[in-house]
Amino acid sequence: MSHILYVEDDEVLGFVTKDNLELNGLKVSHAKTGKEAIKLFRNDSFDLCLIDVMLPEMDGFAVAEEIRSRHSEIPIIFLTAKSLKEDRIKGLKMGADDYITKPFSIEELLLKIQVFLKRKYIIGKQEVNILKIGKYELDADNLNLINGDQSCQMTKKEADLLKLLIINKNKITERSTILERIWGENDYFMGRSMDVFISRLRKYLKDDDDISIENIHGVGFRLNEK
Repeated sequence: MSHILYVEDDEVLGFVTKDNLELNGLKVSHAKTGKEAIKLFRNDSFDLCLIDVMLPEMDGFAVAEEIRSRHSEIPIIFLTAKSLKEDRIKGLKMGADDYITKPFSIEELLLKIQVFLKRKYIIGKQEVNILKIGKYELDADNLNLINGDQSCQMTKKEADLLKLLIINKNKITERSTILERIWGENDYFMGRSMDVFISRLRKYLKDDDDISIENIHGVGFRLNEK
C-alpha cells in the first residue's frame, strides 16, 4: 500500500480528499500545517507528497524545499487555488513534479498520483543495489558489507534488513513493516527473530560511531546517521 503525505489546512477538503484516497487503496497521513508535515516526514516513510501552497506557519513552497533537502527523489504534487503562471513556475523550481489547481476532481488527482507512483516503482526497480551508510557500503546483490579494504559476508536476510533500514535512514521503520517485508509474516516469534538480527547488524556497524540502530519501543527501529 503506497503511503501519501497530504498537507492541507482546510478541514473539510482535507477530510473529503483523505477519505476518497483511502477508499482507492492508498494510506494517507494528513497534516494541517507545514511544521506538522515536516515532523511527519522526518518520522515516517512516504511514497508521494500532496502539498497545498497556502498553509499557516510556513507555506507549501517552504515545506517542499525542506522535503527535497531530505529526499531528492520523492514525487511532490502541489495543490493550489492560484492559477498564475508565476506560481506554477515557482512551484516546479522549488522541486515539485506537478501541480493541480483547486477545485479539482478526485479522479484527476488519483490519475496524477498513479502516474507518479508507477514511475517511482519503475525507477526503483532499475536502481543499483549498492547503498552507502557512514563508512560502509552494502552490496545487497552479493551480500557483502564493505568497510574500506574489509568485507563481511552477510546472510540474505541480514542484507535485506540492513537495506530496508538504510533506505529509511533517520526515519522510523515500523516493526510490522520489517516483519511483513523481510520475514513475510507479522507474529511474536518472528519478532523475536528480528530482534536477534538487529543485534547482529549493530555488531557489524560497531566501527562507526556516527551510526546507530535505535529501538523505538513498541513502534520499530531507526537507523541513525549523524
